[in-house]
Amino acid sequence: MNTARNLIVDQVSQAGVVAVIRLKDPDKLHAVIDAIAQGGIRAVEVTMTVPGAVELIRQLALTMPPELLLGAGTVVDRETAIRVIDSGAQFVVSPVFRTAVIEACHERGVPAMPGCFTPTEILDAWDAGADVVKVFPATALGPTFFKDVRGPLPHVKLMPTGGVTLDNAGDWIRAGAVAVGVGTALLDANAIASGDYATLRTNAERIVANVNSAR
Repeated sequence: MNTARNLIVDQVSQAGVVAVIRLKDPDKLHAVIDAIAQGGIRAVEVTMTVPGAVELIRQLALTMPPELLLGAGTVVDRETAIRVIDSGAQFVVSPVFRTAVIEACHERGVPAMPGCFTPTEILDAWDAGADVVKVFPATALGPTFFKDVRGPLPHVKLMPTGGVTLDNAGDWIRAGAVAVGVGTALLDANAIASGDYATLRTNAERIVANVNSAR
């Protein structure tokens, strides 16, 4: 791994939590990020399901404070990977494993985090150069799966997405995850709809404390 990619992966690991942002109303994106950043979140992933996601990433890259990491999620092809990186994404996450996405990221010095489900997929993605393997959907697996996989594959960096809550995030870290990806549990849809950003900040504080206590 080159130095730039390694630095970003280290920062994601130190952050411990990657906020997975899937908003129906992109106009609220800045307020949502501000709220969870106040609660201690240091890495955000704007998914391609957000309307105008690429342009939003471009805008965020110009305005976000330097202590926040900006990633792109739900990236499933090479062309999209190139677009989000050129727009300012510092890491790229996918729900699936596509070699072409990893290659596009590495050509531009950006970490790739493909989504995998089985031990075979996980090792194949790691051997293909994945910087972190996103285990997805982790809802069906649980933290014990991480312990079991890391037995024979202790060198592989794993991050669960799906099934991570404010209260069980620490369990994933104790099981060997380098960080957790969390969406709906952190980004309460009703709170966002009503503009209750204090709840988002409280949620962020809670999950960050949970992760930190597990380390």
